[in-house]
Amino acid sequence: MKFEQLCLVSLTLFIHVASTTTPPFSCDSSDPTTKNYPFCQTTLPFTQRARDLVSMLTLDEKISQLVNSAPAIPRLGIPAYEWWSEALHGVSNVGPGIKFDGTIKAATSFPQVILAAASFDAYQCTALAKDPRWGRGQETPGEDPLVAGKYAASYIRGIQGDTFEGGKLGQHLQASACCKHFTAYDLDNWKGMNRFVFDARVTVQDLADTYQPPFEKCVREGGGSCMMCAYNRVNGVPSCADPNLSKTVRGEWDFKGYIASDCDAVAIIYDAQGYAKSPQDAVADVLRAGMDVNCGSYLQKYTKSAILQKKLSESQVDRALHNLFAIRMRLGLFNGNPLHNPFGNNRADQICSSEHQILALEAARNGIVLLKNHTKLLPLPKSAVSLAVIGPNAKSPQTLVGNYAGPPCESTTPLQALQSYVKDTVYHPGCDTVSCSSVAIDEAVDIAKQAHFVVLIMGLDQTQEREALDRVDLLLPGRQKELITSVAKSAKKPVVLVLLSGGPIDVSFAKDDPRIGAILWAGYPGQGGGIALAEIIFGDHNPGGRLPVTWYPQDYTKVPMTDMRMRPDSFSDYPGRTYRFYEGDKVFEFGYGLSYSKYSYKFTHVSRKNLYLNHSSSLHTTRTWDSVGYKLVSELGTQVCDGNKFKVGVGVKNDGEMSGKHPVLLFARQGKVGDGRVKKQLIGFQSVVLGGGERGEIEFEVSPCEDLSRANEYGVMVMDEGRHFLVVGDDKLPVTIII
Repeated sequence: MKFEQLCLVSLTLFIHVASTTTPPFSCDSSDPTTKNYPFCQTTLPFTQRARDLVSMLTLDEKISQLVNSAPAIPRLGIPAYEWWSEALHGVSNVGPGIKFDGTIKAATSFPQVILAAASFDAYQCTALAKDPRWGRGQETPGEDPLVAGKYAASYIRGIQGDTFEGGKLGQHLQASACCKHFTAYDLDNWKGMNRFVFDARVTVQDLADTYQPPFEKCVREGGGSCMMCAYNRVNGVPSCADPNLSKTVRGEWDFKGYIASDCDAVAIIYDAQGYAKSPQDAVADVLRAGMDVNCGSYLQKYTKSAILQKKLSESQVDRALHNLFAIRMRLGLFNGNPLHNPFGNNRADQICSSEHQILALEAARNGIVLLKNHTKLLPLPKSAVSLAVIGPNAKSPQTLVGNYAGPPCESTTPLQALQSYVKDTVYHPGCDTVSCSSVAIDEAVDIAKQAHFVVLIMGLDQTQEREALDRVDLLLPGRQKELITSVAKSAKKPVVLVLLSGGPIDVSFAKDDPRIGAILWAGYPGQGGGIALAEIIFGDHNPGGRLPVTWYPQDYTKVPMTDMRMRPDSFSDYPGRTYRFYEGDKVFEFGYGLSYSKYSYKFTHVSRKNLYLNHSSSLHTTRTWDSVGYKLVSELGTQVCDGNKFKVGVGVKNDGEMSGKHPVLLFARQGKVGDGRVKKQLIGFQSVVLGGGERGEIEFEVSPCEDLSRANEYGVMVMDEGRHFLVVGDDKLPVTIII
């Protein structure tokens, strides 16, 4: 499978690869004992083939297949199979499915997801990162449901191939991708509370308009073939044991794949959460809820005894196996010799190709965000005589790739890349490590005093934020701030501060300090990140990234991570979460990002300004809720929803001299405020490439039933009558809904 050329960006996933144990592959046409099995007949539907295979298994054989490391079934010619592999932002060596100890020693490492999302490129992009302290925020596309949903759908379709109706693959898969973690999961280990026992208390309103939409897009628009349930409980019920899991994804979203547990998420239902009274009850709960495969061994250990104790029927096991084997068949793993299948001729030299590595570099360039550029310090002149590079992240190739990464094809550190521009470059780490408990300020200052320009490369790494490690504050670790300010005071000119991190950092001190002339956020930019940074610093690339998350001040840490509410609450002095609801100070807002050019926007045309929702016999009398007329979206029907879609044009001008790629963000907001309504909501984004002084125009299609609706307190999507506004930059366009 061509893993890399497909995944410029990614959602955490499983890539399914058949084991090499004997037998080497299923349905061998040269084996008379297996070639005539009905499940080997490729002309039959996948569901029929899967049912036939399952009907031939003994109970013990069935149970053996319910875990990620599924053993071989030699008597039917079925090889062992490993479900667990990872490719978050390039093929990873996390998990047992992929190893780099054979012919292939490395793979292209793309930017970590949070930086890829900062490009706001719909063609580059599910969990949301609602809390800035979450250690796994780096693995997400940020805080916005639309961005996360588009990211999920685009990535899934890229990895799995064009499997939609009319697509070249039909129902076949070139790989199977998994949307995770369902749902309301963004706490790992914070102040004694861990994800294994955490009970996320979430309102139906927040579920409807924040937590669920990215997963729905993953299924409906991406065609995701796997859904993973999370460790945490939601409103008292473990995610993997919640009957609403299958009811929602299969019943409401028409999901056609399999549901996997996170690793050992079944075991903790009894062992840690105490929700189930016995291991057998835990197994019965998850299988009845619709889960199909256990990452771990719990189902292998306790399913048979659950059946013997009549807590579970064998038919529930059969149901799970129908879903699992159907996926393996869609992957072509029961079509005989895989070398004869569409993806059987891929070669090792397609890994780490120049095409893929250029793509990784381009993704890093487009994601890096310029947060400050006082007096146009950047770009630095290429004629710079000397350069001081200071900071613990300047010389660390491992920091660049973030977590869930495999060994990169090659890697250039920021220091190495900067040295390619300025021959006289002097380096000092400043701190012993990123934690910066020991600092050499005097030595760093002496170096800074002698250089023409200074670049500080600071921030976080995986010792500060990762899976199983949330942050407790939003400040730079240890004595990093002291080092930065001391160097800035001593340098000949204002310094450049580069931040590597997944989550936001309160750098208000640097934002307000004129001696710190420029700030760049580079996330964890992958193997090409060092080069991309140097190109931006010296003007060979015009930065265009925009923040996919709100950067909060340190004061925000008063909000407990365990509080899942999105909406503010004035009675409890709760400020809310994300740009859609948060009421409070910000260091940098969602969507913020500078460029070496300036861009201006103006709405140029709109195909309709008045939207009529009363053209369907299915509508009843106008309802009122808090004295506002509204209609339920579910009542409107396809005819009304599709009939009210409209186009809006936005003119964009590059008012600077330097050409650049610029993401344009289209927001919607209601004329009415309060009662849990969003302050504004991103409804579209596109990138445009413009030369200096050049004008361009882009067009958005607005779907009112999706883009102008809101979730009421009962979790029901409604459309309010009256004035709504579309907003791009400082320009706004009124649209009126008439019911």
